[in-house]
Amino acid sequence: MKQLLIALVLVGSGWAFTLVEDKAAFVVNKDTAVWELLKQLGEPAPNHTVNTSIDGVSAERGEDLVRYGITVSPKGKKTRKQSKHFVCTSCHNIVKEDPDLRVADPQARLEYAAKNQLPYLQGTTLYGAVNRQHFYNGDYEKKYGDLVAPARQNLREAIQLCAVECSQGRRLNSWEMESVLAYLWTLQYKLGDLDMETSDYQTLEAATQGGDKTSAREKLKSFYLDFSPAHFVAPPENLREGYPLAGNPDNGELIYKLSCLHCHENKRYSYFHLDVTRQTFKYLVNNFDNYAHSSIYEASRYGTPPLYGKRAYMPQYTEEKMTNQQMEDLRAYIEQGAKRGYKQ
Repeated sequence: MKQLLIALVLVGSGWAFTLVEDKAAFVVNKDTAVWELLKQLGEPAPNHTVNTSIDGVSAERGEDLVRYGITVSPKGKKTRKQSKHFVCTSCHNIVKEDPDLRVADPQARLEYAAKNQLPYLQGTTLYGAVNRQHFYNGDYEKKYGDLVAPARQNLREAIQLCAVECSQGRRLNSWEMESVLAYLWTLQYKLGDLDMETSDYQTLEAATQGGDKTSAREKLKSFYLDFSPAHFVAPPENLREGYPLAGNPDNGELIYKLSCLHCHENKRYSYFHLDVTRQTFKYLVNNFDNYAHSSIYEASRYGTPPLYGKRAYMPQYTEEKMTNQQMEDLRAYIEQGAKRGYKQ
């Protein structure tokens, strides 16, 4: 809060009263938004700052679009669905999914997902998306070609690329785009999401009160990645033998339940149904070496293209989203299920 202090100033032989505004210190704690602190430390506004001058922009409409692909327009009518096949949460979580935001560790993410009952997905979480500066990183140019160039440093263009190519839907109009951004800003990182010590909080707070702001900005940014790395991985040379790694079926069960069933159980987002019956597991085992979408190796490493009349498809898992070891863990669980069925 701002306080008004009364300063007594001696003028000649009389007294004059001057009101002096004392600006309260910026409070730094675990609930402080990362961007709000960066702004206090002199960080320029990012290019995905919301344009609130556009009529109809609201975080509530943006959340509808992210979760359901549809909302109510500023004119009070339902919008045309953004995609008939996917919504943003088909492939992206909207909460924190990495225990340490400084590293891309698939196994740590899987264990975190299991602990917090989250899907284990191909796409990076939208939580903290506004805190990133780079998008469609690494090998995505191999998949989308020149379409990636305008999206690499621009969140709006990245969202449009996802809307059209990834979700096989339509482009967002201006008020929809700004509404989605407004919602994403509600999902920005808080200091409590970062692995900081008490001394780090003290250093950052001191910088807002006249310390070294440049160093403080760099220190703050060191606690999280401003991009999501992505590298494509080839299937094993011999699909029947798999990668030369021993699989852990317990870990594979987590992958199957949190990843495979997220999309394929009751054909939630896919025309390809999966369940936990012995029949399904045997089918998957028999198709390990099938050079088609029914092979877990081919589908996971290459993804699947849209079929004629069915534009829904499966995105591939990058190395940062599914390791070769995890692929063999998944295989071990499927083989176990094929022998004895699902074990509760």
